[in-house]
Amino acid sequence: MPDKSEGFFRRTIKAVSVYVPQVPKPKKKISLTEKFVWTGIALLAYLVMGQIPLYGVTNDPKFDFLAFARVIFAAQQGTLMELGIGPIVTAGLLMQLLKGSDLIKMDFKNPDDRSLFTSATKIVTIIVIVAEGTLYGSSVYGPLVASPKIIPIVIAELVSASVIVMLLDEMVQKGWGVGSGLSLFIMAGIAQTILWSIFSPVPASDGPVGILPFVVDSAQNGHGGDAIFRTGQLPSLFALGITVAIILVLVYIEGIHVDIPIVSTKYRGFTAVYPIKLLYTSVIPVILSSALIANAVFMGQMLWANYNPNNQNPIFNWIATFDPNPQGGRATPTGGILYYVTAPRSLEATAADPARAAIYVVFLTTVVTLFSRLWVELGGLSASKAAKNLLDADVQVPGFRRSEGSVENLLNRYIPSLTILSGVIIGLLAATSDVLNVFGTGTGMLLMVNIMVSYYQTLVKEQVDTHMPKLAALLGRK
Repeated sequence: MPDKSEGFFRRTIKAVSVYVPQVPKPKKKISLTEKFVWTGIALLAYLVMGQIPLYGVTNDPKFDFLAFARVIFAAQQGTLMELGIGPIVTAGLLMQLLKGSDLIKMDFKNPDDRSLFTSATKIVTIIVIVAEGTLYGSSVYGPLVASPKIIPIVIAELVSASVIVMLLDEMVQKGWGVGSGLSLFIMAGIAQTILWSIFSPVPASDGPVGILPFVVDSAQNGHGGDAIFRTGQLPSLFALGITVAIILVLVYIEGIHVDIPIVSTKYRGFTAVYPIKLLYTSVIPVILSSALIANAVFMGQMLWANYNPNNQNPIFNWIATFDPNPQGGRATPTGGILYYVTAPRSLEATAADPARAAIYVVFLTTVVTLFSRLWVELGGLSASKAAKNLLDADVQVPGFRRSEGSVENLLNRYIPSLTILSGVIIGLLAATSDVLNVFGTGTGMLLMVNIMVSYYQTLVKEQVDTHMPKLAALLGRK
């Protein structure tokens, strides 16, 4: 008997999706050069919006409420990119969790169900965009406008910019560009931060912000050694070296995988391997952990601002204390539980309180490992789901019966162990990078390297599609 609620869900999505803006697929094959052009246009639009200030806002917020999440959300405070890709990522993760937990039952081999899921994701994204834009525009920027009549304009700016980002991402993913628009924007935001840390000539307390201009400046003044270590979380040669080392380690680890031989049951003689990466759960657990910490800091700051602004309430002091006049608007805890679950982000701060650094490393590694285990189940990466996907792709493992149970037993030799190992490695790398103050933060470095590797693999596939169309057809991409 059909589920009435399921039928209502499908009818509602189909009815509403008619009014949702869509980017059409290209009617003809787009060359790789044209894809690069459209990808560049999308990236340029994002970068321009990240430099346009919000109209009607007269002052900057005293606190940056999204400071801990801006790397993940590719957001720029005080601009049209205030929310960045945050609403899109939030909606996408929500729909992925609903799909992975089978709360939404759809057959993804059916093109109609795939299209329905895409439409549902877009509708949820627009709902989240409107909700976050309204909340942020009224509560954060509401007190910072000249007239209450400006508030709807600020909300409209935030909502419109986020919808444009959603459409840019859709344009790239539908074949006009290369890879994913969201990944492109995240990588661009992190690259901006790294380039700023290396080349920025803007003056700081001890010289230029960028480490290269600072090296030149300090060498001219006879204090070249000052560039090795700097105070105040400023870029240093030590941090630059650690950043390069972390990138090399991540690139190396990304290439480690266990290969399981597979053969096609559809094409006789076709053999390949099914790779299970060492970093099996990728960077999703780090994103979830960073979002958890960011939300905890945000809620702690809200409690502090309303009930403990002078840090005199002993009960709320257990949760967190904050500096009433933070530098740069970054609300960093100065005491309480939240103080120990946020990164020191400099050797100076780590040396001053090594216990905090140790607790943070252990805490983040533990949380990332737990999220890694959870994501395998909810994200459809478990051994049972992987076995089903392999059989649905018309392949089998030589020497094993073509049944889900047999293949699942084989995958269970690797996936549970790699899930835990992946969480521990990613957690340790992210936490250590944060403590040593690498450029772009630990989470940012993980994201950037993961996205770069993904783009490299995408470009290889594009080259195969262009120069070896028969092989692409055999692999199912034609």
